[in-house]
Amino acid sequence: MSGTTPARATRREWIGLAVIALPCILYAMDLTVLNLAVPSLTASLNPTAAQLLWIVDIYGFFVAGSLLTMGTLGDRIGRRKLLMIGAAAFGATSILAAFAPTAETLILARALLGIAGATLAPSTLSLITNMFRDDRERTIAISIWVASFSTGGAIGPVVGGVLLNYLWWGSVFLVAVPIMVLLLILAPRLLPEYKDPQAGRLDPVSAALSMLAVLSIIYGIKTLAEGGELAVSTGTIAFGLAIGAAFVLRQLRLSHPLLDLTLFSRPSFTAALGINVFGFFAIFGMFLVVAQYMQLVLGLTPFEAGLWSLPAGLGFVVGSLLTPILLSRMRPAYVLALGLGLAAAALIVMGLIASSRDLLVLITANTALSLGMAPVATIAADLVMSSAPPERAGAASGLNETSSEFGGALGIALLGSVLTVLYRSGLGGTLPEGLSGEAVAMALRGIGGAYTAAETLPEGGVELLEAARVAYADAMLVTSLLGAGIVLIAAITTIAMFRGLRPATA
Repeated sequence: MSGTTPARATRREWIGLAVIALPCILYAMDLTVLNLAVPSLTASLNPTAAQLLWIVDIYGFFVAGSLLTMGTLGDRIGRRKLLMIGAAAFGATSILAAFAPTAETLILARALLGIAGATLAPSTLSLITNMFRDDRERTIAISIWVASFSTGGAIGPVVGGVLLNYLWWGSVFLVAVPIMVLLLILAPRLLPEYKDPQAGRLDPVSAALSMLAVLSIIYGIKTLAEGGELAVSTGTIAFGLAIGAAFVLRQLRLSHPLLDLTLFSRPSFTAALGINVFGFFAIFGMFLVVAQYMQLVLGLTPFEAGLWSLPAGLGFVVGSLLTPILLSRMRPAYVLALGLGLAAAALIVMGLIASSRDLLVLITANTALSLGMAPVATIAADLVMSSAPPERAGAASGLNETSSEFGGALGIALLGSVLTVLYRSGLGGTLPEGLSGEAVAMALRGIGGAYTAAETLPEGGVELLEAARVAYADAMLVTSLLGAGIVLIAAITTIAMFRGLRPATA
């Protein structure tokens, strides 16, 4: 070893890590907690179908579009300051969302929540890399950071279900307020401040270009996954790519760019971002497939499906916390490959049991998928942050989170599109006789459409529903095997890219 050994973290840093975990849990909860409130807010605000889609989706869109800018902003004004500004804004807009009198106000509040939420992940991750200089301790801290997100995602539906049993739909937003107040009190006392003294001023044009590019690409991918018009979806994606190209050219000309493109000259940095895309591709892609399967094939209510999703969330928490132990005994490449291999095996099992409708085996496989993917998210984040210089930690963390959003969107789009095509193909030859053209078109749109069409038929359209369930299960088999193949390719790639990295010292 050469050079001085990095200072070990003190009790203050570890308590500070617990403070950092609070906004991460809330950030993830806000992605899932609203789903259960949709029926009651629909009855209260009476939104149109388009407004309801925006209420649900706009938070994620603005999070994805703002991550890079917010990460870079933290490098310039200070990561703790950005975290506190974001926490205050998140708490205030949560109150606005909770008491929104109209659908338009709620859409605006959700958009503002997305921008505020985008400050939380980059600022917290970049603070961790500054607080924990020792490689081993940084890995442990990042694993806890990743676990906090999965904890929030897991408990979101449960917390939402409990609140909605006793209070109105807006109560799901008020959970954030006392926690953000606590964060604002504790952060100045426990979290140090870090910023790049030579970062220069933030370029507003670059910030606008980056947001427009990411928003356009994510929106195009999402509408493509939902069966929107092909020309509109691909046109939006192409527009986003063109804006992205303009953004890159501008960065090359600026003396203080929003994004330092030299980060991508580091092979480990670029490869880690790619692995992150693969990991979230599998997790988010199958999340949608499994959620629909549990509700529309197995017949569970949304709340029951949320409860049965808890083991998968806990699996992600356990996998994240086990990662430092595995890394003390194995090279990162082999831990990554082990996790991806477990995830691929879980996907194969999920596909093979789809037709048997075995809930317990499905939940076990879904939990194994999360358990396998957790080390991937943890190690990828660790590699991204350790590959970037300390003064660029905010930008690196923003890129890490943006790659997660892109991976998730691609997984939903690709696996969702494959599933839809296979479902339509399978159902087309097994539809009951005597259906109207409108019922046929509705059923072929998706399994949800088959349920809607069945409501208009005598005896609830039992034959149509059974045919739709069989077609969906058959489509899920092929989709799961495709996902497993992609994950296995990622496993092989990780061994080739990272086999030279040594395990962390115990």
